[in-house]
Amino acid sequence: MSEQIITTQTVRLDVDAGAEPAAVIGYLADALADAGRTTDATDLARGALEREAKSATGLPGGIAIPHARAESVTEASLAMARLSQKVDFGAPDGPADLVFLIAAPAGGASEHMKLLSSLARSLVRPDFVAALRAADSDERVVELVDEAINPPATPPTAAAPAATGAATATPAAAATTPPASAAPATTDKRPSIVAITACPTGIAHTYMAADALKYAAERADVDFHVETQGSSATTAFDPSVIADADAVIFATDVGVKGKERFHGKPVISSGVKRAINEPDTMIAEAVAASTDPRAAVVTAGDGDTGADRSGDAGGVGLGKQTQQALMTGVSYMIPFVAAGGLLIALAFLPFLGGYEIANGTLDTSGALNDGQFIALNNSLWDLPAGGLGQYIGAVLFAVGGLAMSMLVPVLAGYISFAIADRPGIAPGFVAGLVSVAVGASFIGGLVGGLIAGIACLWISRLPLPQWARGLMPVVIIPLLGSLIIGVLLYMLLGKPLAWVTEQMTEGLNSMSGGSAIALGIVLGLMMCFDLGGPVNKAAYLFATAGLAIGGTAQLEIMAAVMCAGMVPPLALALATVLRPRLFTEPERENGKAAWLLGASFISEGAIPFAATDPFRVIPSMMAGGALSGALIMAFGVTQRAPHGGIFVFFTMNHWYLFLIALAAGTILSAVLVIVAKQWHTERDRATVVSELETVPA
Repeated sequence: MSEQIITTQTVRLDVDAGAEPAAVIGYLADALADAGRTTDATDLARGALEREAKSATGLPGGIAIPHARAESVTEASLAMARLSQKVDFGAPDGPADLVFLIAAPAGGASEHMKLLSSLARSLVRPDFVAALRAADSDERVVELVDEAINPPATPPTAAAPAATGAATATPAAAATTPPASAAPATTDKRPSIVAITACPTGIAHTYMAADALKYAAERADVDFHVETQGSSATTAFDPSVIADADAVIFATDVGVKGKERFHGKPVISSGVKRAINEPDTMIAEAVAASTDPRAAVVTAGDGDTGADRSGDAGGVGLGKQTQQALMTGVSYMIPFVAAGGLLIALAFLPFLGGYEIANGTLDTSGALNDGQFIALNNSLWDLPAGGLGQYIGAVLFAVGGLAMSMLVPVLAGYISFAIADRPGIAPGFVAGLVSVAVGASFIGGLVGGLIAGIACLWISRLPLPQWARGLMPVVIIPLLGSLIIGVLLYMLLGKPLAWVTEQMTEGLNSMSGGSAIALGIVLGLMMCFDLGGPVNKAAYLFATAGLAIGGTAQLEIMAAVMCAGMVPPLALALATVLRPRLFTEPERENGKAAWLLGASFISEGAIPFAATDPFRVIPSMMAGGALSGALIMAFGVTQRAPHGGIFVFFTMNHWYLFLIALAAGTILSAVLVIVAKQWHTERDRATVVSELETVPA
């Protein structure tokens, strides 16, 4: 092996590293630092503890695999401790005595990831774990790990899964006798199961789950294929494998890539750790679902005992599923907003249509009328009296208006898609179109998209004979889903939702003075709270919905949202210039790019700063965003374009007042983040060091 991920320097046998996971992780991080594998043991330990807080890394059989990616890690590395005093890492069967700290560079190459994933897969083998417990020297541990990472060209037959005792039980040996329900169906053909495994880091759990399921399938005499979507290169299933599959297992903590490939197949879905802890149970569930799709289940993540949840979300709660669906709809809608809005903004240029183009249309004499764009009926060889500029402005305004008219259908269509996958798109678009027709606008699109998706998901689970399943995604689901949502909106929900939309519009148009400033503050806080996340997108959606409705209040809201959204990147860029020593070298480099990102109204330019120091960065940004939003509303600045930042000043009524509001918010946030970092940096560093001082030498 050209590069060893473990050496005798990073192995500790029969040691007492403390009674808590933090102490053990700090102990192993120090071992890697002593071996020159990390430049900052505190940074590595912090990263592993943050990962531990998201999901416990304890595994059945007395094993724990805390892991992290960190900038301070110089090469993919492994530290191992065999503990004389077991420590609880959250495994379902008790504390661990074998602990592996897996450390990967922040930008780890695929070859390193393959080495680490090979080790993770070996931990489901009873013989490997037993050998580690029996090892009498550091050199023997290194030898065993090397053999696991670089197996022979022809791997030996999987070890028999018989348990070797409670102390050495592993995930593969968690159930030596498969449940009765896991036995093959009484047919000539063995059940065929395919599985996807994926975890957030893609280093360990992804591959351990894959192998645990594979061994369970062997015990149940089931044909099994698995696709690991981890850090190593992913080899997608051959379409014929999917076609032959009787059921699908999704053991994932993240979204499944290519999920639409499995449509029409019964799905067993859970968090990735359940596949490690209960592989035989999941295989048994898949076998049952292969003959009765109604038996398909979705359970809470990590194999906990939470109640089964409806919907295919891998253990995600109802609220989170709804949020994900709404965000999916918004993300697909935003390109239409940007394209349509900017085309309309360009049409307002003085040398093209000018603002008058929004108040009527141009006829062949250049005068305004209330009909269709007569100018558009002319060709380039028969221009209206206004000339080529006016003609181009009319075209841009018309095309932009058509793009903006798609906002509600696209929003509803992809909300439904997020819930019911591809068969939900058509009913979702129908929901959006009907919402526009009955006057329910964006609120109707949101509600209609959710209902359409839920209806399509319910229809997809109706028990049908095998010959009819192929018609479900292209005929049955779109037809019944469109019928249900269309009837509901026209006959029941349309008028109430239209009334809510009208009241909201009238309320916005009537705002002035203090109420408008208060709204500006709220929008500014929302834009800077999560920097491109759900709260930020909710404020942006509110503003762009107003553009489609029209009115001075709506245009002021768009200006407030844009100004506040520009503050975080610009403020952090300014802070890195004023006090560079308070920021790391990567942050200073990000600060250079943040100037352009902020000027272009891309709030995500602040994410690298907020991710590493959220408690000081985010409140500082929110203060500046609130100030900018309030000033915009107080000044009465209007903005006709949905995006563009300083590059669409020509669409504002008072661009210089916009600049004043932007500068005020930027300066306030920059000063606050500098003060916060200045006062707390030393105390923060002392706290981390103090925590790690409890680690035994």
